[in-house]
Amino acid sequence: MPPKAKLPSTAALKLKSELPLIPLKDLVLFPRLSVPLTIGEEKSLLALNDAMQTDQVCIFSALKPSEGGAVSPEQIYRVGTAAKIIEASKQPDGTARILVQGMARVKISAFVSSNPYFKVAAEILPDFFPVKNEKIEALMYSAVNQFKECVNLGATVPFDILLVILNMANPLELADLIAVNIDFSLAERQSLLEAENAEERLDRVNQALGRQIKVLRMARKIQTETGKELGKMEREMMLREQLKAIEKELGVVGGRSDIEDVRKKIDESGMSEETKEIAKKELARLEGMPSFSPEISYIRTYLDWLIGLPWAKRDEKAINVKEAGKILDEDHYGLEKVKERVTEYLAVQKLVGKIKGPILCFVGPPGTGKTSIGKSIARALGRKFFRMSLGGIRDEAEIRGHRRTYVGALPGRIIQGIKTAGTKNPVFMLDEIDKVGADFRGDPTSALLEALDPEQNNSFSDHYLEVPFDLSDVMFITTANLLDPIQPALKDRMEVIDFPGYTEEEKFNIATKFLIPKQLKDNGLSGGGTVITEPALREIIRAYTLEAGVRNLEREISKIFRKIAKEVSTDGKKNYKVGLDDLKKYLGVPRFRHLAAEKADEVGVVTGLAWTEAGGDILLIEATRMPGKGNLILTGQLGKVMQESAQAAFSYARAKISFWKIKDKFWSEEDIHVHVPAGAIPKDGPSAGVAMGVVLVSLLTGKKIRIKVGMTGEITLRGRVLEIGGVKEKVLAAHRAGLKTIILPKDNEKDLEDVPDEVRKTMEFKFVTEMDEVLKLALV
Repeated sequence: MPPKAKLPSTAALKLKSELPLIPLKDLVLFPRLSVPLTIGEEKSLLALNDAMQTDQVCIFSALKPSEGGAVSPEQIYRVGTAAKIIEASKQPDGTARILVQGMARVKISAFVSSNPYFKVAAEILPDFFPVKNEKIEALMYSAVNQFKECVNLGATVPFDILLVILNMANPLELADLIAVNIDFSLAERQSLLEAENAEERLDRVNQALGRQIKVLRMARKIQTETGKELGKMEREMMLREQLKAIEKELGVVGGRSDIEDVRKKIDESGMSEETKEIAKKELARLEGMPSFSPEISYIRTYLDWLIGLPWAKRDEKAINVKEAGKILDEDHYGLEKVKERVTEYLAVQKLVGKIKGPILCFVGPPGTGKTSIGKSIARALGRKFFRMSLGGIRDEAEIRGHRRTYVGALPGRIIQGIKTAGTKNPVFMLDEIDKVGADFRGDPTSALLEALDPEQNNSFSDHYLEVPFDLSDVMFITTANLLDPIQPALKDRMEVIDFPGYTEEEKFNIATKFLIPKQLKDNGLSGGGTVITEPALREIIRAYTLEAGVRNLEREISKIFRKIAKEVSTDGKKNYKVGLDDLKKYLGVPRFRHLAAEKADEVGVVTGLAWTEAGGDILLIEATRMPGKGNLILTGQLGKVMQESAQAAFSYARAKISFWKIKDKFWSEEDIHVHVPAGAIPKDGPSAGVAMGVVLVSLLTGKKIRIKVGMTGEITLRGRVLEIGGVKEKVLAAHRAGLKTIILPKDNEKDLEDVPDEVRKTMEFKFVTEMDEVLKLALV
């Protein structure tokens, strides 16, 4: 932009001791030039308002490049420009448009304040009036010539500015005008502003112009080469059309080698005749299309998917039931029901030749080996293994694919998994099936119904392929932590196999046979003599982990071996024996203690048993009484069913006051507060009813509760004890906590068959039908 009227010399200018400062982003303001600006930042608007109320003079300085956030003094260049605000107008969107004219270069000597806006002390940098000499004239000549070349190469400069620059005699104004009208970087413009004499400023302008010329030349070269490439493509398209016309005249339609190659692959793929007919129809469409048609890539991708699927390829391995059982035992300790079911499947398949693939659903807490046993099953069957995680899937198209009408459409993940496995009879694991979501894009579990139904999946239809694919040979295995979230229709198609939590003995054997050797290898200690003694390993299981699975146990073992690996790499010692006394050194203080070992019998504290998706757990339910109006207060983030269970227990206790000879009027003069600890964790279900009834009776009668007795069961208003679920998980949790006596509903006696023998032998089970029996066993 041309300079305005000539300003007075810097010697005649005087600045106030403190001036408002407006930081400029990606812009450098030069003296002698007028520039329109838009101000929108709150601090800058306040600084502008201050300047307009005084002498309309403000300091403008550029901001250093940063990643955003609040502007600090460290981000502002110290050399800026003092400028006069010529015009200012407020805009409807809250911003301000101003016209400013640079007066003089200034150097910020100090930041007086930063809030509510920047206020600085600045000193004027003296003007330098160059005396023209041969060097300055040469630098000006070079700058003008390079400026002309930039314009010739495509730099956009208004015609009137171009005339001014070509006829400019003042070297300083020449440098400033070129800097404003050519696309220099912020650092280059700031460097010009900070130059101390005319020669230095002109020299920096020439360097910046040289860089700009290189950029413009490269851009022109790229543009020329792109034009050539487009010309080449057009010529190639024309030649291809001519080739097609020649082939048509000669009667050699489809003579191109890639078309013949695709046709040959279709014939050899093993797909059914109906599918081959569809594939060849698509191939004929591909053959008749011009080479520049965008639809070619879509058809070719579709044919590649059809050809790539294993229509007839199978893993054919002679079934050896005994060998399969041996492989399962090698990979996993326990899990007898699962191993038995897999060997049954193999035995039937060996005798019959082929059966419809079973859909097994492994349900149990995390870390109990549900996913890993799938790999063992595949190894035992001699098949490929593919795992597909369903956690968080919300789109039905993830399962059944997208229609080919969509750009970028693909088959669903089941077909993708079959192609990845490379055979039509892999072991296909659908992991975390209870974590599937549903929203406006559909319900993925509904899309699984066809794939997981042995009566239908021999002609599974994917939306992308639109041809049936036989999934009847696939052995599908699903895993879940809970059965409840699974859609009932889908649950009905699966054979559920429970994965209970492990006992201490099972964890000990798993750690000895699998976890310790694996972690020794992973931590580079397999060649040494590092061992964990049996007492130490059992202490890790009891005092450092409290879980149904073995994941945390593996983490604790890994932590020990990592610390030993550090010591080995430091002192070279290779033989380590980790005993009981070493655990505190490697793992810190014990994190869990047996409940029975740390608690005494108390009034108003009962040991209940709970069942969660992470396995069984114990609940210490507490109750207390206080002056009030007969209210029952329930806390601990209890669900609706659990609250109703507590109300039923409270009504039962009130109904029996004459039997227990309770004389105080607690129902009208006192409030009773029942709390279930671990208040941050939501809890629900009716099975805490018995425990709540016992804790209320204990509170009202003053009788202590045997803390070493765990209990579970649903209570009715008449004091009947009803059947509950999760018996095995609850008993294992009680065993881990050190309890010796468990009170269970009579109807749950049959469920003890699932509890391991070593647990049943160490515990006493009391089966009850009425609350009176429970109270006799629980109260001291």
